[in-house]
Amino acid sequence: MISDRNEVTKMIISSKVAKGIKWADVAKAVGHSKEWVTAGCLGQMTFDKAQAQIIGEIFGLSDEAIAWLQIVPYKGSLPTAVPTDPLIYRWYEIVSVYGVTIKELIHEEFGDGIMSAIDFSMDIVREPDPKGDRVQVVLSGKFLPYKTY
Repeated sequence: MISDRNEVTKMIISSKVAKGIKWADVAKAVGHSKEWVTAGCLGQMTFDKAQAQIIGEIFGLSDEAIAWLQIVPYKGSLPTAVPTDPLIYRWYEIVSVYGVTIKELIHEEFGDGIMSAIDFSMDIVREPDPKGDRVQVVLSGKFLPYKTY
């Protein structure tokens, strides 16, 4: 008996490591971006029945685990307020240093509102560079203005 979605995430990661599976290959099988499918496999998105079945086949999941993939998860995956993983911490650092700048520039360009993480896409690619490859991350979220009432 599976008690929560986190157990399914652990099963997926264990199977991924054991089988040498790449996220890009899983995404291709599911038919969506590697970023969205990876987020789903890590417990942050909801798969429909067909997507969950594909994930289940790839990772050798039980019917119960496949059912868990179709339940809306509790979103937010960081175990602590300030992340300790170095890569995630650097994202935290980026927001700490540049967050007010990003906020200011978005408000100047769009007005008072937010960038949606619901109507959102992300693309992560390797950018070759002679001084050392770079990580290029493109975030695209719908602007949602605050309404007056």
